[in-house]
Amino acid sequence: MAHTGEDLFAHLDRVHGRFDAPAYRRLLAAASEFKEGDAVQDLAADGPTRSLARALLARTRLRDLDAHPPLVDDLHALLVADLDPVSAVTADWTLAQLKVFVLTADPARVHPLLPGLSSHVLACLIKLLDEAELVAVGARIFNPIPGTDLGAEGRLSARIQPNSPTDNPVDIRWQVLAGWSYGVGDLILGCNPVSSDPRSVAAVEAALHDLLTTFGLEQTLPHCVLAHIDVQAAVEADQPGTTGIWFQSIAGDDATNATFDCPIAKLQRHADTRSGRWGLYFETGQGSEVTNGHGRGVDLVTLEARKYGLARALQRRTAAAQARGGHSPWVHVNDVAGFIGPEVLRTPDQLVRCCLEDLVLGKLHGLTMGLDVCATLHMAVSPDDLDRCLDRIAPACPAYLMALPTKHDPMLSYLTTGFHDHVRLRHRFARRPADRMAAFFRDLGVLDEHGDPGPRFGDPRHVYVQYLRRRGDPRPDADLLAEAAEQIASVRARGVPLVEGHGPHPWDLPTADRDELRRLYEDAKLCLRAGFEPAFVATIPDPVVLHTCSRDRDDFILHPATGERLADPELLDTLTADIDVQLVISDGLSALALADPDHLAPYLAAVRPALAEVGLRVAREHLVVHHGRVRAGYAIGQRRLGRLPPGHPRVLVHLIGERPGTVHHNYSIYITAADASAWARGVDHDITRVISGVSDTAKDPTHAARETAAIVRSLTRR
Repeated sequence: MAHTGEDLFAHLDRVHGRFDAPAYRRLLAAASEFKEGDAVQDLAADGPTRSLARALLARTRLRDLDAHPPLVDDLHALLVADLDPVSAVTADWTLAQLKVFVLTADPARVHPLLPGLSSHVLACLIKLLDEAELVAVGARIFNPIPGTDLGAEGRLSARIQPNSPTDNPVDIRWQVLAGWSYGVGDLILGCNPVSSDPRSVAAVEAALHDLLTTFGLEQTLPHCVLAHIDVQAAVEADQPGTTGIWFQSIAGDDATNATFDCPIAKLQRHADTRSGRWGLYFETGQGSEVTNGHGRGVDLVTLEARKYGLARALQRRTAAAQARGGHSPWVHVNDVAGFIGPEVLRTPDQLVRCCLEDLVLGKLHGLTMGLDVCATLHMAVSPDDLDRCLDRIAPACPAYLMALPTKHDPMLSYLTTGFHDHVRLRHRFARRPADRMAAFFRDLGVLDEHGDPGPRFGDPRHVYVQYLRRRGDPRPDADLLAEAAEQIASVRARGVPLVEGHGPHPWDLPTADRDELRRLYEDAKLCLRAGFEPAFVATIPDPVVLHTCSRDRDDFILHPATGERLADPELLDTLTADIDVQLVISDGLSALALADPDHLAPYLAAVRPALAEVGLRVAREHLVVHHGRVRAGYAIGQRRLGRLPPGHPRVLVHLIGERPGTVHHNYSIYITAADASAWARGVDHDITRVISGVSDTAKDPTHAARETAAIVRSLTRR
């Protein structure tokens, strides 16, 4: 129990006789709402402990919190150096006083003090706010991108996310045209690439850039291919002027940023180069540090707040670079709350809480803050649940949301906001798109002068005709519309749910599209429960079957770390041959991705000779892992390859079923090369190359085998 008037530090001194850092971090975590990502680190608290921690925090002064950072690393040093001296004004306030201030003071008084509030203080503040209070703060604080109304009060913007399972430019183009036909897509065109190869990224960049230049929007709307920032820089160096805003996922500690291959110094160097029209785009999300093994006893909210502090520091650096180029600063951030899965948060209520926490944290850091209100298909969140979550989150006024043809991403295979969701939310909460793109939508006829559906609303074929007319195509409309119909059919055949029209209301999906969304959702559940059957394993040449520490599929899904450790590593000790390449096959989140006909066998038949042609010795055995995660492959490499003679790189090629719920049942290929000593020490994602979207109906397995061989040759210099 707390004594009367006792703050957090007085309580620690009384109970422990001194300041106890682990106990301090536990109390900070105890003030958070429950999430599985905190429970993984044994940081989750019961109700009475949570009430105690919040009462202690409320009485704690900001200067004392700043004097006791929960994590000290290079990022912490940057966050301290970046604080505005205005922090002296609030140093003697308690958190309770700060809470009252942000909830009741005129926003014109709040904004000047925000640059002096540390990420640690803001993380503690968030823990004292209930859902209604989070919504209230979100609805009071706005940080529009300078010179625009993006992120301003009364606006709800959108990032069109035109992902293709095969990086097909036609798929990408049509999703943008479809989004624009609903008056959606006024903040950015942002595509997640399947391949991180610079040539493939350049092709996607070109498809997006072509749309903007054709419609004369290149100075109005940025585009982005969300590859690693180094790849985007390489594409820009090779083809100047073709990339738009540059993207990078960021983390809340040094170790995870290193895992992302983005240490602070690298991010600063990239920020210093952004002197053109567009700046930087950051993505965050609670749990990335914990799932990468770097939680260090720090709670999710605290780590997330540090990400926004990093974004704030990089925003200032980017602003200085853009000012040198004569441009206003253009930086925006979005939180991807549910993308990791049930190991971080599991339920609709947790998703809402996480989105509101992150949205308000970003706003209080002075950022233009958007949300990907999303759920992986192994969470307990249905498409209908997602609608209810959106209705609770939208009043907190995110600057933007994601926008897909339906709620389901055809490449990443997760649930997020569709075009029709934007129409519904704008109607219900009296929001509208940013003015500059709203004028474009009126010119297309998809919105009227009031921002309501116009005569061409939901008609992507009409937008396609306008696209071709601007490119000088003289053919009759009938010919162009016939061509549009053929292309739409081909896009749908590749598993991209291109949508036209609407249901009973302008914000309703057409019945067929709604039914297909539900079918994919149910299929994802089947994929998640499936495992490798003995009959399938028997079709794999020379299989050596391994198991992880997951007891069953439930344990594997809810406790990912169990799927990263081998239960029977001694089986690898029987494989004594000196090899260059080891092939591993894991079920991952979708065993059917590998077990479906014509998925695995063509790849194995093609990859072995392709690797042998350049003199690489491929292990005869295929290691087949039940309940295997990506890091199970690294554990195999450590024991199998780390014991081989030194002198040249050894390669692990790990095939794994991922992201259930697409029509394709795709698998991915993780390719890691390191010498034996590095394998013995342990490797991680930062040196791994990935080929995604492999199946008989997406990226052809034989083509993926050739791409694997090319990557292995480059990594081994063969």
